[in-house]
Amino acid sequence: MKNRFKLLQFNMQFGQPWDDAYPDHAPIRLQGTIDEIRSHDADIVMLQEVEQTQPGGMQANPPPHFTRLKQEFREYDSFFSYPKPDPRELPFGIGLAIFSKTPLRDFIVLNLPSPPVEFDFFGEKRTPTDRLLIGAVTEIGGRPVRLFNTHLLAFFMLNSSSEVHLDQRRLVEEQLRASAGLPTVLTGDFNVSKHQSLIQQFADAGYQTVQSTEFTWRRRPYVLDHIFYNDWLRPLAWRVQPTPASDHHALVADFEFTR
Repeated sequence: MKNRFKLLQFNMQFGQPWDDAYPDHAPIRLQGTIDEIRSHDADIVMLQEVEQTQPGGMQANPPPHFTRLKQEFREYDSFFSYPKPDPRELPFGIGLAIFSKTPLRDFIVLNLPSPPVEFDFFGEKRTPTDRLLIGAVTEIGGRPVRLFNTHLLAFFMLNSSSEVHLDQRRLVEEQLRASAGLPTVLTGDFNVSKHQSLIQQFADAGYQTVQSTEFTWRRRPYVLDHIFYNDWLRPLAWRVQPTPASDHHALVADFEFTR
């Protein structure tokens, strides 16, 4: 019976590689994303910002990057979702995906509403769009494992904080508490610059993060990306892997079952 698995958490920034000189204008190179994912040979791959938002919030269907990834990683089962369509969507990354070497089932898609916090975007007053959490169950070594993947609103970019606007985090916490009876992992780009409050909140729900000291974002010295797990699991090793394939580093962890 298989007692271990490897998980990769990666905000792929829709395949846009990092360029020190022009970080917002580098041409999309999805092959770099593919190479990065393949280099880890993970059993489970959790991705954020899979696609790039189209003008007016349009969502390409089928999603082109996810479609290419499915073709490249045929040995994986996979699941993808866009957030709720919204014409206010800014031209950044959008969409979450789960890839697993074992079959996926029991899918969920949960809308995470954003508050009407006004911010300035190139001289125009805007309000943020909703975020997303997706989930699925797989079996590893005969044990069911629940997988959650999310991408929360970056309140620090809006001169605000998720400590003030807690609704998205609370909705995620509810899912974690409801999954206490199964081995469960939650991954994502949580966009929390002062991450200790997030870690404490989820610790109160019975979940730990594999690491909270190494920065995971190139643009600012923040730990935005996490892999949370409950006491059904034990991390054997983890690492933050710098990569030129995105403005986020990859986060990799090896787990074993505790019971």
